[in-house]
Amino acid sequence: MTVSLTSGTTSSDITSFDFISFQSTEQFHGAVREQLAQDIEVLFAYARLPSPLVDACRYVMTGQGKLVRPLMVASAFASINSSNNERTDERNDVDMLNADLDSLLENDSDYDMSRRAALAVELLHTYSLVHDDLPCMDDDELRRGQPTAHIAFDEATALLAGDVLQTLAFEVLTAELPTFAPFNADIASQLLAIFAPRARRMVSGQMLDLNAEASTSIAQDDLEAIHRDKTGALIEAAMLMGGVCAGATAPQRMALQECAQHIGLAFQVQDDVLDVTMTTDTLGKPAGSDEKLDKSTYVKLMGVDNATSYAQSLFNDGRAAISRELGGNKDNIGKNNDALLALIEWLWSRKK
Repeated sequence: MTVSLTSGTTSSDITSFDFISFQSTEQFHGAVREQLAQDIEVLFAYARLPSPLVDACRYVMTGQGKLVRPLMVASAFASINSSNNERTDERNDVDMLNADLDSLLENDSDYDMSRRAALAVELLHTYSLVHDDLPCMDDDELRRGQPTAHIAFDEATALLAGDVLQTLAFEVLTAELPTFAPFNADIASQLLAIFAPRARRMVSGQMLDLNAEASTSIAQDDLEAIHRDKTGALIEAAMLMGGVCAGATAPQRMALQECAQHIGLAFQVQDDVLDVTMTTDTLGKPAGSDEKLDKSTYVKLMGVDNATSYAQSLFNDGRAAISRELGGNKDNIGKNNDALLALIEWLWSRKK
């Protein structure tokens, strides 16, 4: 059956990515981004938002972002799925593998729940960026290489765009969306239990970050407490939600959470370093904005070299946490946890 989405777009135009056959990180990430872009359009067609609200939402959701959090959902989903399949079925017949994959993509709701989870984390993350950029917060004029929402539209529209993206982040987990299988109630309830408290922690972390701006000095433990919520909470949610969609066991969930806690903190330390070492053109947002706002950062606390070394140690801890439970190694392409390890390698090498 073909379901009409928007003028000129049908469900037959929507494709699903094959997370098993990709042989490179770039190919895998490109497929995830393509899937997400298609799903964003499906969601906005479903939501029927008025203009200019829908225009602002589409503008901020389709910019040149890194899409780290949806990639984490997809990578965790692929890693857990691959690891569990290898544990339960050692068959190497290629035709059987392809048949199993076709069944997963066409008939199994687990993959579609991971699509919902990827949308949810990106919607929530983008809402936080839109609000962070407002004049009452960081008052930034550039984000993802383009004018921020309140500059491109106006402050009221930007505020409402952030509001509706936040609500859609939760609605998408159970909405009746064309091109998606009906939601799995058991998985959806688990996703909400993971997502909601970490969304709250993200906002709390932002408040703690604003409070810290008024402080003349802040200890490393206090700075890390801020960023484990502000940045790390949603990264935790992304990895755990991807794992849940793939049927992660309790030990696997613990490994994903430990990995995410290290990577979430590493990501923020790395951001602080990039803010002072990269240009505005490279970053796609104003370089040196942390210093301009007199924010407490790891660079300010420990210097560029020590902050870089600290980020590297955290990335190493993240690799170790996931490798211990799922097995495999970063050179073992196509096996076990290569998707997550490849993502960690990609994050470590990023320049923006």
